Amino acid sequence: MLLNKLRPLSLRMLVVCLAFVLASCATSPEGRSQLKLLPDDQINSMGVQSFEQIKKDTPETKNENMTAYVQCIADAIIPQLDKDNDPSLWEVRVFADDQANAFALPGNKIGVYEGLFEYAANQHQVATVMGHELAHVLAQHGNERVSDQLAAQAGLTLAAIALGTSSTSDSNKALILAGLGLGVQYGVILPFSRTHESEADLIGLDLMASSGFDPRESVKLWENMSKAGASAPEFLSTHPSSSTRINDLNARMSRALGSYNTAQAKNRKPNCKL
Repeated sequence: MLLNKLRPLSLRMLVVCLAFVLASCATSPEGRSQLKLLPDDQINSMGVQSFEQIKKDTPETKNENMTAYVQCIADAIIPQLDKDNDPSLWEVRVFADDQANAFALPGNKIGVYEGLFEYAANQHQVATVMGHELAHVLAQHGNERVSDQLAAQAGLTLAAIALGTSSTSDSNKALILAGLGLGVQYGVILPFSRTHESEADLIGLDLMASSGFDPRESVKLWENMSKAGASAPEFLSTHPSSSTRINDLNARMSRALGSYNTAQAKNRKPNCKL
């Protein structure tokens, strides 16, 4: 009897949820369908909060030349973004940490770790990584990842209701933080999928090339990283294999070189030196 009473309720909830999901469908810059349930201002707010926490937990570099170097590269890339393309709108920090990594967050935040420079030999290779990380923000991969998790959670809740039970979660905040890629301090890690990583490789390649950085150096960077073998940097831990990503980059190289040549003709010629 209880199950019969709950079925109309669960059906109504399912209809509402489906309508909401359909209204939240979007398309990535690469033409892939995405689910984005959260408003931009909420994602941006969480990105800012996460960045502030990182600054509290991780010391910044004392190397002023390194800071100026990264800022120079950021200043060259940011004007090529579709929005928020004024470098003064972005906060860029270099952290004293030996992990070979970088990140960009919704809310206009960029972080680079000192360890990246062990593998990135020049401005073009650093721009490869920064372009990749900015591509995650441009494509709203964090929102998509959180939305997928929330949709799955909603599905479990509906199933529980249909069975006459109740199951709710109070971990949405942690889920959102994890979805942004910064959930380690909350005990939850949801790495970007390989689809996201491959997409960010290609968007980032276009972005660095249109900024005046040599896209051919992107392949050299991944070759440097792949040579690390067993000590491969954390940046590669959830990415496609080096051979796959290099093949994908080379397949896109003709287009990227066209953007690079156009940038050079427009006198976009970054000269960032460490």
